[in-house]
Amino acid sequence: MANDYFEENSNMIDHVSLVLFALVGALMLTSFKNMTTLFLGVEIMSIPLYVLAASKKKDIKSNEAGFKYLIMGSFASAFLLFGIALIYGATGSFDLKVISDVIASHAAGTMPTFFYAGVIMLLMAMLFKVSAAPFHFWAPDVYEGSPTVITALMSTIVKTAAFAAFMRLFLVVFGGVNEIWTAILVSVVALSLVIANFSAAMQTNVKRMLAYSSISHAAFMLMVVLANVRSNATLGALLYYSLAYSIGSIAAFGILYNVTKKGDESFEAFNGLGKRNPLMAACMVVAMLSLAGIPITAGFFAKYFVLINMIGTSYKWLIILAMLTSAVGVYYYFKVIIAMYFKPAIETEEVPVELSQKTVIILTTIITLALGVVPGFVAEMFSF
Repeated sequence: MANDYFEENSNMIDHVSLVLFALVGALMLTSFKNMTTLFLGVEIMSIPLYVLAASKKKDIKSNEAGFKYLIMGSFASAFLLFGIALIYGATGSFDLKVISDVIASHAAGTMPTFFYAGVIMLLMAMLFKVSAAPFHFWAPDVYEGSPTVITALMSTIVKTAAFAAFMRLFLVVFGGVNEIWTAILVSVVALSLVIANFSAAMQTNVKRMLAYSSISHAAFMLMVVLANVRSNATLGALLYYSLAYSIGSIAAFGILYNVTKKGDESFEAFNGLGKRNPLMAACMVVAMLSLAGIPITAGFFAKYFVLINMIGTSYKWLIILAMLTSAVGVYYYFKVIIAMYFKPAIETEEVPVELSQKTVIILTTIITLALGVVPGFVAEMFSF
C-alpha cells in the first residue's frame, strides 16, 4: 500500500527498515514466553513507530504526532517496566510459566500486595498500547498527524500484536488473579465504548474519526478478554474480530490515502467519489459497513461472536451498552457513504489509484465479504 509513498521519499531504505523492525517487535509480542521478551517486543515495535509517525518532516502535525507518541509511549513503557519489576519481586522469575505456577500455588489474596500493584501497572501499560479509554488521548492526534500508510500500520498490525500480548498475559498468566483486574477492565470497556463512539460522531476529519472508531473496536476486543473463558470459542472470537477489523481498516485507509493526497482529510473530500471512482467508492462502502457491523460483512459476525461470548458472563449490561453505542457508530460511518453518493463533488476529475494499492483494496474488500459469508472458517482454522 505504501509503494508510491516510498517512491516520493529520498529515505526509502530508512522507512522500509523501520517498518520491518516494527514487524519484528509485533511478532515478538505474539510469541513471548518471558517478561523480558515482552518488554523488548514492545520497544522494538514502538520505537520505529515514533520515528515513522514523525516521518513527514515538513508537516507540523506529523512532528507533533511523533513527539506525542514518544512522550506518552515512554510513560507506558515506564509503567510496564515497573510492573514487571514488582511481579519479579513477588515471584522470583520473568518466565511466564513459573509466574503462572506461583500464582496457582497461592490461595486467593495471599500473594504480596505489591504483586497486585504490578499486575495493575502491566494492565495500564497494555491498555495504552491498545489505545483504550482513558489511556487513548494520544491516538486521535497521532493517527491524524502520521502519514496515512503509517496510521494504517498502527491501527492494524500494532493493535493486533498488542492484543496478542494482552491475551497471553491476562488470560493465561494472570487468569488466576482475575478478580484484581476484571473490575478495572469493565470500567475501561464501558468508558471506551461511550467516549470513542460519541467523540467519533463529532469529528470532521475522517482520520480522527477512524482513530476514535479504533478505540471502540479495542473495547469490543477487550470484552472477549473480559469473558475470560479459556476455550476455542473465546480465542476464535478475538482472532476473528482482529482479522475482520484489520482487513476493513486496511481497505478504508488505502482509499483514504488516495482521496486525501491533496491534504483535505475532511468528509467533504469524499463528496461525489461514487462518480469520480466508482470501484473505490464501492470498496469504501464495504469497509464502512464492515466497521459498522452491518450484515453480511465480516464486521457483523465479529461483533456477533463477541456478544455471544459475553452472554455467559455477569456483565450482560455491557452487551446492551455495546449495541447502543454501535448504533452511534452507524451514524458516523454512514457519513462517508452519504458524502460519496449523495453530495456533489467539489472536484470533478477522477481519483487515480496506483495498481498495487488498487490490488490491496480490492483483495481486502473481497476478503471482508468472504469472511462474512463463511465466518466459521477462521475459527476452525485457528482452533487447537
